[in-house]
Amino acid sequence: MNKGELIVAVAKEIGVSKAMAERAVNAVLGNIKKGVKKGVNIIGFGSFTVGSRKARTGRNPRTGAAIKIKASRTVRFKAGKAFKKSVQ
Repeated sequence: MNKGELIVAVAKEIGVSKAMAERAVNAVLGNIKKGVKKGVNIIGFGSFTVGSRKARTGRNPRTGAAIKIKASRTVRFKAGKAFKKSVQ
């Protein structure tokens, strides 16, 4: 499912126009982006946090030459219990 399909599904689910559903989806995603530095915990769905990756040595897949990969920060997601159960 992509963002467009999500908007259509939300519009059908709550009985509003696609434009209203798009505003709602954008508001939710925007607030998750803003709050991820502090951590976002949605009970039953999961939590978004900031994680760190250490600097490491990788390989160029074309040449096989060793390259240095810088340390970086990334977003991590951990699924909640209810979400995990719905997938099983």
